[in-house]
Amino acid sequence: MAETISAAAVRVESIGQRPVFRGIAGRRAALAGAALLVIMIVVAMFAPLLATIDPFAVSGPSLAPPSSDHLMGTDALGRDLFSGLVYGARASLLIAAAVGLLALVCGVSIGILAGYRGGVIDDLLMRFTELFQVMPRFILVAVMIALFGPGLDRVVLTLGLTSWPVLARVVRGEILATRNLEFVLSAEALGATQMRIFWRVLLPQVMPSVLVLVGLMLGQVLLLEASLGFLGLGDPNTLTWGMLAGQAQGYLRVAWWLPLFPGLAITLSVLGFNLFADGLAADLQRR
Repeated sequence: MAETISAAAVRVESIGQRPVFRGIAGRRAALAGAALLVIMIVVAMFAPLLATIDPFAVSGPSLAPPSSDHLMGTDALGRDLFSGLVYGARASLLIAAAVGLLALVCGVSIGILAGYRGGVIDDLLMRFTELFQVMPRFILVAVMIALFGPGLDRVVLTLGLTSWPVLARVVRGEILATRNLEFVLSAEALGATQMRIFWRVLLPQVMPSVLVLVGLMLGQVLLLEASLGFLGLGDPNTLTWGMLAGQAQGYLRVAWWLPLFPGLAITLSVLGFNLFADGLAADLQRR
């Protein structure tokens, strides 16, 4: 009997401690991800100060290895890779931020409207969401660029308009779970308008889940943008990490630094977004 009580006590104690450990792990992951993202954002913001060499100018010998003059070496044309990488952070992170903002507005608005109104409006919006959800994003962006030419605006618009469906479905589920709770019914009874209920009552309830999804989505957007640049489908007048990696395809055996540094930048950025989103998710579970 004593052994049974002791075993049960140990089990209860371990169960009580799991959320604490999970929360600590989540905070560490979120902090690590946030640190990586802050570094990338600072590099993008202060690109002119960090990179003193024009990334498009020929500033050294062709395919020079990393040295004191060129920290990350030069490419086949003699352009400084470090400057290209620093300026590429601006374009890559700007694309991710713009796509995330566009998807956030579309996904949250459609999800809240569908979940709150229900009925025919819910059915129509969900069928519309499924239509966008089944579209292959990468192929759609490639077709858009082939038809209308390369450009950051086309990449942002196409990726943004095909990235919101999952976000809308999650928000709709959250609204359906809270639609008939007392605080929503109280706001309706007090005569609050639908817009006020959307922005002041329902939106704060869904934002934690939305932030987690947006963090994961931004990592996917970076990978998609890098894939487009790698295949030469990006804007030729704008340096991105994917474009730098694509230009290194023919020199993998003679210039290891050309694919290494752009690949590391993409990897660390995607890792930062994923760690930050995982940390937020772990914190939500703990609560």
